[in-house]
Amino acid sequence: MLATDQCPPVLRVIQEHRLKICLLGYRCNPYSGGQGIYIKFLSKALVDAGHSVDVISGEPYPELDENVRLIKLPGLNLFEADNHVTALRPAHLLSYTDFFEWFSMLTGGFPEPYTFGRRLLQYFKQHRPDYDIVHDNQSLCYGTLQLQKMGVPVITTIHHPITSDLRIALQSADTWKLRLLVKRWYTFLNMQKKVVQQLDNLVTVSRASRQDIATDFAIAETKLDIVHNGIDTRVFRPIPAIERDEFNVMATASADAPLKGLDYLIRAISILAGEIPELKLTVLGKLKEDGKTAKLVSQLGLENRIHFYSGLSSQEVAELYAKATCAVVPSIYEGFGLPAGEAMACGVPVISTNGGALPEVVGDAGITVPTRDHLALADAIRTLLADSNLRHTLAAKGRSRILELFSWEVAAGEMVQLYREVVSREVAR
Repeated sequence: MLATDQCPPVLRVIQEHRLKICLLGYRCNPYSGGQGIYIKFLSKALVDAGHSVDVISGEPYPELDENVRLIKLPGLNLFEADNHVTALRPAHLLSYTDFFEWFSMLTGGFPEPYTFGRRLLQYFKQHRPDYDIVHDNQSLCYGTLQLQKMGVPVITTIHHPITSDLRIALQSADTWKLRLLVKRWYTFLNMQKKVVQQLDNLVTVSRASRQDIATDFAIAETKLDIVHNGIDTRVFRPIPAIERDEFNVMATASADAPLKGLDYLIRAISILAGEIPELKLTVLGKLKEDGKTAKLVSQLGLENRIHFYSGLSSQEVAELYAKATCAVVPSIYEGFGLPAGEAMACGVPVISTNGGALPEVVGDAGITVPTRDHLALADAIRTLLADSNLRHTLAAKGRSRILELFSWEVAAGEMVQLYREVVSREVAR
């Protein structure tokens, strides 16, 4: 990047002025997963740095700072409908986008990234908003590609290649019918693979993600910049007033998402239960009563040892961490690893697998074990629970590491520099 005093006048203005930024998300509720958290905290950090930020979102909508403007692009929000089969209304038949969303969901697909892109393109054609940069949060839809072709400066975050989710889901499917349903659900990847190869500006959140994205989407690693995610260190912090609950292990993991590896942690807890009568597991995640995880918990007789929590605020999550003796991240793959970062920011000693980017986040401030290894998880938990000095050392190192490398202020500063480089390239063309 050119030094400011070496830039032509137009580029110098770009590098110095307050940016008008548009963040895009096809579903942004922070309780829906990491993408909603990304939108919430990146947008706040950007406005705190003095920039103007709009968020254009499909349902479910995000929680945003009061200084961030939300532009709603309502879809059918079929995941929230009591019965998505009967959710179609006569007016929806007049809209190709609405009908496609309903019919795709009816037949086992996941249409939201595609239909969000169609609504997004219609919004831009109708309102012609004036932004310095449009930042897409992994919708990877035809709509953002069309904006780029219209001359809109677009940059896209890819957190990790969803192809890895597909592979793990197929490995976990134990019948041909279930494998067929999995393949149908992930058909949106066909669109994403095509779009990725044509987008000019891509950013990801870790070195591990960059390598995997380049491999799975057949692009050069040099096409991908890296800006690590941030952690909200003001909320996720040590709370000394809350007493730790001895022998309380905490995990943040979607109960029936094979990618998150919760079943391996549950098997590890089963091994340790006979050794440590007081042991219990706190899981930040929703349990499906008829899902595989619920059946495994029942099969192992752990109903009284494992407690699931969902729909909590960030403050309530931080309070749960404050009660935990240690935190475990059993994921098979993470594009970044927000649960590990949040636990470390709270001053909780962390045990993590080596899945994806987790070693980049944890570094030497936690215990790292192989993925898919419940025996290794059990050994690590046993070691940490037995050694208070090790727990205190890792807790302090973890908090320091997050403050130095992974705050949202750091992430926003690096992202703004990248925005300016993208805009400068567009102006120079």
